[in-house]
Amino acid sequence: MPSFSKDDIPKDWRELLGDYFESSAWIELECNIQAVLDNDFTSVRPEPQNFFKALALTPVDSVKVVILGQDPYHSPGLAQGLAFSIPANIPTNSREFPSSLRNISKALALEGFGALPSGDLHHWAKQGVLLLNTALSVKLGEAGSHTNLGWKNLIDRLIFALAMKKPSLIWMLWGGHAQSKLPLIETGKDPLILQSSHPSGLGVYKTAKPFLEPGGTGSCKHFTQANNWLIGHGLKPIQWINTSEKTSSKGSQANLFS
Repeated sequence: MPSFSKDDIPKDWRELLGDYFESSAWIELECNIQAVLDNDFTSVRPEPQNFFKALALTPVDSVKVVILGQDPYHSPGLAQGLAFSIPANIPTNSREFPSSLRNISKALALEGFGALPSGDLHHWAKQGVLLLNTALSVKLGEAGSHTNLGWKNLIDRLIFALAMKKPSLIWMLWGGHAQSKLPLIETGKDPLILQSSHPSGLGVYKTAKPFLEPGGTGSCKHFTQANNWLIGHGLKPIQWINTSEKTSSKGSQANLFS
């Protein structure tokens, strides 16, 4: 039976959170998650050992970019513990491939980086892109099912502490949920805050700041702006496309726009 405790969180992130673990909010989250695991841990995604994968792959000192998601994918075989990321063996042109990732890939192609060879974003995390959901677990088949278990307080504390500790961070806030964290982020020193509609579904086009321009004529240019910011601050830009991966088919980029 899996257990849940603060020791699951990497030491550097625990230190960043300070006295949070003495709070009633942490005790509530710890009790709620453990109860869920005790009841039926096989229905929880991602697997409990991957709840904090985003923090494990992207240490505090390496964070350059923060991309906020909502909760993990609730369909079988997708959630990895990294916002937006899915296993590399899911073809980019399959029905399982999420619309959000499809539109992220379109944006990257429009910005001249090329299309994603797969939906696996581990290589982003290892370069300093914190792929952070605002709830770190979900029940299979039930979107948003764990959002009221206490994750919000933990993630809000983490966002605020990170913004205060690290100057010049890049924050990609896609959609209203991510943008609700603005008050926590704006307290930081010299952040680059990039906002647009969420990349999922048709909502990608439907705000004053669309993630993609209607008709696929352009993108929000967040990936280009992020790299220009990093270079301007003397930091290595992000390699958004993992060139070591082979595309699933020669026509995969063309399929994104079909």
